[in-house]
Amino acid sequence: MTQSLIIFNLKYFKMIDRQIIDFLSDLKVNNNRDWFHANKERYESAKLAFEDLINHIIPRITKFDSVVRNITAKDCMFRIYKDIRFSKDKTPYKTNFGAYMSQGGRKSPYAGYYLHIEPGSSLLAGGIYMPLPNVLKAVRNEIYDNADVFLKIINNKEFKKYFSDIDGEKLKSAPRDYPKDFPHIDLLKFKSYCTLFMLSDGQLLKYSVIEDSLKVFEAMLPLNNFLNSIITRLNS
Repeated sequence: MTQSLIIFNLKYFKMIDRQIIDFLSDLKVNNNRDWFHANKERYESAKLAFEDLINHIIPRITKFDSVVRNITAKDCMFRIYKDIRFSKDKTPYKTNFGAYMSQGGRKSPYAGYYLHIEPGSSLLAGGIYMPLPNVLKAVRNEIYDNADVFLKIINNKEFKKYFSDIDGEKLKSAPRDYPKDFPHIDLLKFKSYCTLFMLSDGQLLKYSVIEDSLKVFEAMLPLNNFLNSIITRLNS
């Protein structure tokens, strides 16, 4: 009995619990309060499985990035309930489970690691999303002054193995206070400095998905370190 439990646990932490995927798939076509309340136990069970998964992933990330060592899944997970007050989409629930693993948890201004499970739209992400104006300005200044360092990070073969480029919304023209003829002006146009790695439904169900995801997260580390060194200086 003990041996079978050990085998089960090892298998579980190499995979994403199928009940998470099944619940989110059903929620996507039944996004209403009546269905959700009728399936509240399924939600709670899937949420707990996701929490267990994140609590397993965090210490694995600390092996290459110690800044996440003092957080738990509860610090990182986003609520499934939507704020629909100012939204045209009035469906009441998100159709994903997400967790942002960073220094300070989900509300952290620091670069970190994001896991998003949503059948048809799952992804892994890193970097910083829509930072405050002073942070964005500091990042642009650092890239402007040290473009060779930043280019070395995003052109590294391990980075390119998973990410084609920085991902994020861009300005149409050069940001104010920077010369338009700067050779790498496109790098300064970003409003966010993120990396994205999409996970197909097939990848989501692979036995090795957790190990594979950790490799993607580790490839984000140099970018996260670059960004976090800037944010740390601003906050010191």
